[in-house]
Amino acid sequence: MNRQLAGSLTGRISKWIVLVAWIVVTVGAAGFASKLADVQNNEASSWLPASAESTRALERLGPFQDPNAIPTLVVYEREGGLTEEDLAAIEEDAAEFATMEGLAALGAQGAPPVISPAAAQEIGIPAISEDGEVAQTQITFDLGADGWNKLPDIATDLRDIAAIDGVETYIAGAGGQAADAAEAFGGIDSTLLVATLSVVILILLFTYRSPVLWILPIFCAGVSLFAAQALIYFLAKYADLTVNGQSYAILTILVIGAGTDYALLLVARYREELRRHEDRHEAMAFALHRAAPAILASAATVVLGMLCLLFAEMNSTAGLGPVAAIGIAVTFVVMVTLLPALLVITGRWVFWPRRPSFGSPEPTQSGIWARVGRAIAPRPRRVWVITSALLAVACLGLFTLNTNGLSTEDTYTTDFESVTGQQTLVEHGLLDQSNTVLVVANADEGEAVAAAMVGLEGVEAPSPPVVQEDVAFIQATITSDPSTQAAFDTVERVRDAVHDVDGADALVGGGSAFFLDTLNASERDSIVIIPIILVVVLLILMALLRSVLAPVILMVTVVLSFGAALGLSSLLFTYVFGFAGADPSFPLFAFVFLVALGIDYNIFLMTRVREETMHHGTRKGALVALTSTGGVITSAGLVLAATFLVLGTIPVVFLAELGVAVALGVILDTMIVRSVLVTAINMDLGGKVWWPSRLDDDDHHLSLDEIEAPIETVH
Repeated sequence: MNRQLAGSLTGRISKWIVLVAWIVVTVGAAGFASKLADVQNNEASSWLPASAESTRALERLGPFQDPNAIPTLVVYEREGGLTEEDLAAIEEDAAEFATMEGLAALGAQGAPPVISPAAAQEIGIPAISEDGEVAQTQITFDLGADGWNKLPDIATDLRDIAAIDGVETYIAGAGGQAADAAEAFGGIDSTLLVATLSVVILILLFTYRSPVLWILPIFCAGVSLFAAQALIYFLAKYADLTVNGQSYAILTILVIGAGTDYALLLVARYREELRRHEDRHEAMAFALHRAAPAILASAATVVLGMLCLLFAEMNSTAGLGPVAAIGIAVTFVVMVTLLPALLVITGRWVFWPRRPSFGSPEPTQSGIWARVGRAIAPRPRRVWVITSALLAVACLGLFTLNTNGLSTEDTYTTDFESVTGQQTLVEHGLLDQSNTVLVVANADEGEAVAAAMVGLEGVEAPSPPVVQEDVAFIQATITSDPSTQAAFDTVERVRDAVHDVDGADALVGGGSAFFLDTLNASERDSIVIIPIILVVVLLILMALLRSVLAPVILMVTVVLSFGAALGLSSLLFTYVFGFAGADPSFPLFAFVFLVALGIDYNIFLMTRVREETMHHGTRKGALVALTSTGGVITSAGLVLAATFLVLGTIPVVFLAELGVAVALGVILDTMIVRSVLVTAINMDLGGKVWWPSRLDDDDHHLSLDEIEAPIETVH
């Protein structure tokens, strides 16, 4: 951003125009932002890869199974055995379930059995365990396309009906799991926002040591979030953009975290310029002129990195890309327009009690990062070699990372009812009758397909084929938890068997098939998208730094930092938190956020190194840049790490693991990789780092006097 444009945004009159414009936008956006939760799509089909076999099977299942059908189990348990009175009450419950609104009709065409008012008396109790302690009743609801959002209320009604003195009752099956998922993400818009803002405010109070200044970045972050949510709401409602609880949570974290980072960088540069310029409008023009390119490059890197997710097969992953990119783009615009306007409107007093008066010394010259830089300067090669070796050792923890997915009972960090119900069924030898493989094939080969499924390990005898038009439908119950490796192996066996039937064109779907296809698609997405992101980020760095060698070195440090963060995180997950494993999409999400966000600190540091190199040379410039930006990069890293750790407040293992991994990676990046490793490499290579550019022709090693000399930043 040139200085004239920067000055025009923060002039004596234009600053008020910018403020009023954003107030109007915020007021208009607030109402639509609050509706974003209403257009979330958390049903399974919104996550499915379009090319997966389970997706293609679902398309052919239309005549046999309502896509909106939600099989739900009511599980009863009494220690010592259910009494006759209990069994009679359970029969009465079944009749009352049959009167509930949204209950699907009895599956007369071979679909999974459900209860209808006409059949309630005939069905009674579908299953009782051999020890007599547990019974289950299966119900299927059809609540329309948005039925998944109504399940928490349905689950409450089921509990009220099924309450029997002395009997434990659990709502399980697909309906119970969806209701618990809704509870896990319930209140996410308020709880997550409050927790994130609270953490960021505390860090800003510590960073700025001002009781007032923190308000401006937080206000701007709030404006960014409202504006981004409103825009995403329209895209979700009218342009089929997929938004789910996962992307909704990440959007909040990302906007507040990245927005605060941008604010820290701008405020730090503005404070420098206030010591050099008596007029605060002029100081902001210089600050915005010098800080905006780094902020723009950072935002562009994150936006393009997130848009790389559009190459994903998983709808949920592909949908996160535009959601996150919009959030970052809006945040950038707010932080380079509204925040500068507010800073010049409020004046120097907003920094109270540490007002940066004109002509006062820059405190960073004697700060901790100045001392770190001087400690690195005499032996930079030894520093970066040892640091790289330690990070490489941390990468060994990757061998403990298990990304084969999580079973139902391992998905949450707290004990949910659907999980307890599922465990109860397994412990007492009852099958979850809602967990089936659903097979569709050409009608004339239906019998052959059913015969191929007979005797397969892990699956009960298949139902007789039901034919509609030219399609045959067969189903069979899987004898293991839907999201376990045992269930995946069963699906693979069924697929191998039915695919071998010539001319059948058989497709296998169902819950376990969906989980298996999700695992396979996530592994594919990681292999495809990670290299794309690396190339995109590398090209951006080359364009920004006008160098080949420096971007390549920076990308190597990014990958090393990512590996170390993931390795250490895996050790924490296994030996501290006791998690059973990780979601298959975890490495990709962790990589996207650590690289796209971690590159921010590369950009903040290296653009300042380049700026100072033109005046001091590369080695002295690296020392000046670390001294000037070390504090702000550290503060930005703490903010981002803390905001991602807030994801741990949501009782979902995937989000907790993602929050820990990103937070740990950001801390490594800011405290070690950016501030020590990259600085040491710059000091060791000197002007060579800009190859093939000849930015630093007067390349020389620093003498002890030059290292200890007072640091003068660019004016």
